[in-house]
Amino acid sequence: MTINSVAIIGLGLLGGSIGLAAREYAPEITTIGYDTDPDVREAARKRGLAGTICDTAKDAVKSADLVIFCVPVGAIAQAAADCADALPKDAIISDVGSSKQSVVDGLQAALPHHHVIPAHPVAGTEQSGPQAGFPTLFQGRWCILTPPPAADKAKVDALSEFWTKLGSRIEIMDPQHHDLVLAVTSHIPHLIAFTIVGTASDLEDVTRGEVIKYSAGGFRDFTRIAASDPVMWRDVFLENKGAVLEMLGRFTEDLTALQRAIRSGDGDTLFELFDRTRSIRRRIIEEGQDDERPDFGRDH
Repeated sequence: MTINSVAIIGLGLLGGSIGLAAREYAPEITTIGYDTDPDVREAARKRGLAGTICDTAKDAVKSADLVIFCVPVGAIAQAAADCADALPKDAIISDVGSSKQSVVDGLQAALPHHHVIPAHPVAGTEQSGPQAGFPTLFQGRWCILTPPPAADKAKVDALSEFWTKLGSRIEIMDPQHHDLVLAVTSHIPHLIAFTIVGTASDLEDVTRGEVIKYSAGGFRDFTRIAASDPVMWRDVFLENKGAVLEMLGRFTEDLTALQRAIRSGDGDTLFELFDRTRSIRRRIIEEGQDDERPDFGRDH
């Protein structure tokens, strides 16, 4: 199967970046975009986030080989149901959500006779909206596909080829395993960032102005993460709550052990942990999954 046309439903950071990346790296593919917000559609037209911007989802998907839902995970199933009768029977139905089991279940329920192959490009920034996208977002980043067991191999291969053209490295994964992995690498870190920034702003013995004025590097990094789209992250935690709660329990146990080490003056335990975690940072950079420069050194 060859993907000649892609419908992008939702034109924020990820949807817009898909359109821009396709224009840059796969110009032979026709892109059609849609967003429920008319202001976003107008901004998308001005930026050229897709070759055509439609005013209805049904118009956007009616001739697509691939339909990618770039909306919060809690809204994907309904978005799919809303345009179900306009979707070509042979089209690949996919998404970009950060949780996968709920998306698999929701899309298969909404579209029982279509080819559902969920995906998660592990890329993004704290920015959102139609002005946030840029074509190099997926360069050198992983895109995890979570096809159901009965998925058509030719369509899985075609979706892999599409993301490869946009610059991604491909991994195939079971959706439940994906959700556990991302709970550790993405969801829990975001939850911690939201909590720390919220705690700092609520402290009674310092003013919020002091928290902002004297922010050290670590706190500034947390505020960048905590600036992420609140709707998207609300849905991620609700849709992936099983894996998040499992990993949060493990984190809580480790945090309790760290409290004991500090209270008892156990410097050896603290040093061992800090030394081990520093080596993990080095390995991430060596794997090309980060850069010493801000935002992976990308100019956008």
